[in-house]
Order: sequence, then structure tokens, then C-alpha cells
Amino acid sequence: MARGAGATGAATLRLARRAPDSPVAAQAWGPGAEWLLDGLPGMLGEGDDDEGFVPVHAPVAHALRRHPGWRTPRTGLVLECLVPAVVEQKVTGQEAFSGWRRVVQRFGDVAPGPGAALRLRVPPSVPTLSGIPSWEWLRAGVSPQRADTVARVVQVAARLEECVGMSSSRARARLTAVPGVGVWTAAETAQRALGDADAVSFGDYHVAANIGYALTGETVDDHGLVELLAPYAGHRYRVQRLLELSGAGRPRRGPRMAPRGHLPVSRSRGR
Repeated sequence: MARGAGATGAATLRLARRAPDSPVAAQAWGPGAEWLLDGLPGMLGEGDDDEGFVPVHAPVAHALRRHPGWRTPRTGLVLECLVPAVVEQKVTGQEAFSGWRRVVQRFGDVAPGPGAALRLRVPPSVPTLSGIPSWEWLRAGVSPQRADTVARVVQVAARLEECVGMSSSRARARLTAVPGVGVWTAAETAQRALGDADAVSFGDYHVAANIGYALTGETVDDHGLVELLAPYAGHRYRVQRLLELSGAGRPRRGPRMAPRGHLPVSRSRGR
């Protein structure tokens, strides 16, 4: 499902493949169907250039052998990637996915074509996002700080969609010029919307430690990750994603962090 400044409207997309080496068959429904199909090769990574990518660590070489056809996708839909990334800021994965799902279910439109029968919904449009009241964000589990960032992002939506035609450095500069959009949020957006194969997720709770452990057997912080990925300049996100797809990283220990609540809690004296 897609909706963005470049698109001509909402659309539902169905992809099918008979075998790993067979062509991808695509069908689309809705006012944005033609735009979506025209841009499908880029969304599947056709424009990704892996020239110069040479694994210098055995785990990276192993991951590449396991996933030789992986390419960095490029949806061209900046707001559709940026807003969920804002919702994901500084929370657990469970909180991030459930929060955005609630917003889409509550305020998104019914998906065109067969998407309706599957109870799929299209992410809210810019005008709809602008009109979501603060208590609805709280009800979805999204803190006021993140809701305020979404509001600022939506105010400059057209300017941010222009990032599609910019260089990586200019696009990231424009994204991070919005208060509340930091390096991590810009990278998460660039990976999906812009097809930036170098947009590694610095500032993530797990990424630096997982990559460090996968490549050296020791965890590292962001500063250590910069040094560790230096040989992969231009392809640092490619390394991150290939290792993720291969399941490389630290062994899990201990319980997961419990979800946090953002709704006000009334207090009363017990008797």
C-alpha cells in the first residue's frame, strides 16, 4: 500500500514469484496503481549499485553468499517512511509497531481493491495526520514528544518529499533540519525511501552492539562502529542489513523490556 507526494493516490500492491530466479509478477489497484507499477523496479532494488562492495570480514562474506540477490529498495515515499520512523524513536519494537498500527487502523483509509477484503488500510494522508488530536496519539501509545515531531514533519511535507531527487548528504541534512528528526530517524528513512545503501542506523539501541559482536566477537558503541565499517564506505547499511538477514548478532539474554504507557494515570487513596 502506498501514498505519498509523488504518488497519484492510494494503491494496493500484490507481488508474486514462482521461484527465486523467476520474474516478479505484480498487480496493483487504486488511483495510485500506475505510479506504483512504474516505480516498482526501483522499489525492488533495480537502481541499487553494489559496485565496490567487497566483504573484508568472514561473516559479511557468509551473509552475502546466503543472500546474493538482496538489493537496497527505494520506495520514493519519504513521508510514508519518515512518520513511522518518528513513531519508532526510543521505544521497543513492540511499542513502535503497535503504536503505528493503531494510528493506521484508526485514521488510515481502507485499501483499494482486494486490500479491503483483507482488512488492510493505507497510512493516513498528510491532512489527516495534521488533524490527529493529542489524546489520540496518547491512546495509540505515542508520546507527546514524538507526536509533536510528526506535526513538525507534516508541516514541511512537500519540502521533505523533495529529498528523493537529492544526494544522500543533502537529503539527510534536510531531514535532520526538522527538530526531533535525528541521525537515526533520517537513516531509517533514507534506507527505505531513498535507497541509501550507506545509511547505517547510528544511534540504535542494538545495531552497533550486534554488528560489533558479529564481526569481532565484542560489542562496540557508535564510535567503534564507525571504525569497524570504514572499509565499507558507501555500503555500510548494506553490511548492516545483510547481517540482520543472516541473524548475526549478540545472543539474547534476559527478559525483554516491558512496554511503557503514556496515558495519564489517576491516583486515588486506598481504604
